[in-house]
Amino acid sequence: MWQSKFSQAGATLLTVLVMLLLILMLGLAAARIALQGEKAARNDRDRHIAFQAAEAGLLDAEIDIAHSFDAAISRSHIFTQHSESGFPLLHEEGCNRGLGNAHLGLCRPAPDGSAAAREGINFFDDTADGAHTVPYGRFTGNQFLAGIAALPAREPRYVVELMVDHKVSQLTGKPAYFYRITAIGYGASVGTQVVLQSVYRKRQAEALTKEQPSVATGRLSWREIINWHELHAAGN
Repeated sequence: MWQSKFSQAGATLLTVLVMLLLILMLGLAAARIALQGEKAARNDRDRHIAFQAAEAGLLDAEIDIAHSFDAAISRSHIFTQHSESGFPLLHEEGCNRGLGNAHLGLCRPAPDGSAAAREGINFFDDTADGAHTVPYGRFTGNQFLAGIAALPAREPRYVVELMVDHKVSQLTGKPAYFYRITAIGYGASVGTQVVLQSVYRKRQAEALTKEQPSVATGRLSWREIINWHELHAAGN
């Protein structure tokens, strides 16, 4: 009789231990799921910060092209529909560099079938002589807070590529140009990056022909470069 009670007590203890083990495993699984959810939410929030920063970079570039309000640093006058002044020539580097260069971040158009010049530059170089990209506010005077708390780790940067405007060229009978802007934005972590691109046609002070009103101006298109890291690695 004593042996039977001892066996039952041992079986009960074993059952309780198994149940405790199962509860522990369920608790660990729930904790892991919660941590993964928090990490995913944090990454999503960081990417959203980078996305908004890149959009701010596009807007700053468009102001740079259209009409910068700071006359002391403005270069808006060089962006004219029928001039490629300030953009690199074929025998020069693909994109202008140097923070002191008034033509910083201007890239020549890519020949047919060739990679765009922006794909071969270092978007992360912010040194005085090596930078090819324009830091936010360089030619507009706009301010951008970065590097604090949940704000972007770095200010957005951009380049402007010259593009042949075939539509206006056909209307006017002479070469015409518009612009492709590529901007990079950072999240609270510098490793989180979003690259956006827009095509922009500057509004002219006067209509070129009676058909000019049919030509759209401002931002013509927009996209996110999802495979930017692969393109950038291939270009370098």
